[in-house]
Amino acid sequence: MATLVDVVQALDELYPPATAASWDHVGLVTGDLGQTVEHVRFAVDPTLEVIQQARDDSVDLLVTHHPLLLRGVHSVATTHAKGAALTSLIVADVALYCAHTTADVARPGVNDALAAACRLTRLRGLSREGDRELGLVGELVEAISLREFAVRLAEALPPTPVGLRVSGPADAPVRRVAVLGGAGDDRFEQVRACGADVYVTADLRHHPALEARQEARGGTPYLIDAGHFATEWLWLAPAAHRLAAVLEQRGITVETSVSAVRTDPWDFLVGQRPEDVGQRPQAKE
Repeated sequence: MATLVDVVQALDELYPPATAASWDHVGLVTGDLGQTVEHVRFAVDPTLEVIQQARDDSVDLLVTHHPLLLRGVHSVATTHAKGAALTSLIVADVALYCAHTTADVARPGVNDALAAACRLTRLRGLSREGDRELGLVGELVEAISLREFAVRLAEALPPTPVGLRVSGPADAPVRRVAVLGGAGDDRFEQVRACGADVYVTADLRHHPALEARQEARGGTPYLIDAGHFATEWLWLAPAAHRLAAVLEQRGITVETSVSAVRTDPWDFLVGQRPEDVGQRPQAKE
């Protein structure tokens, strides 16, 4: 029978807290180290719906990528979402552990899962921040069009209302791909330096993305914004498998699962008509 201390030790080995970014808060958030753990659930975000589902399914430990308490709070009353989340966890004896930037830089970690979805080989680091590796660069087996690559990637990602945003000619050939799960518009310099044909990341803001495309003069690197939730969701199943394997080597068996709750904040998209694609905006009289 596993206890929380057993599982936390394994998670800390897989995603060492010392590798977290200086601004991040990772590790155990709620829970008694002596409590029994039979079922561990992985999710991207510790939302109220994710927590309620964990309670309904008799989960003992919820492992999320994003922290619940990244920034300081002054109240945990249930009148606020964070307070309601903490209360729900504690009342139900559901422990919470966060592996955020520790999972981003782990090998394998978030970016390995995204690279696998892109079908990349010959992986190497994209950039370094101290002793932390951020992002990966790899090669496709053969060059394919940007459109084909984007369609193939979309099929590997969890479905979201917004889908993928792509910048670049649909028929342009791509082979070298840089990936960084989650927000990545602060790495354009490194992406250019590695010679990537396309950069797959998320949360691309207007000004950095526009400046990056201007610097490229219409050429590479092309950009794919695949969504924050989608690019990091891919890590959950491999992470659950790794944890179960590590514990099994120690004679400990736990059930693991991945949350079915989509925590992408967007609900629907009002799409552009196909005949309007590429048209210049026209002022309405």
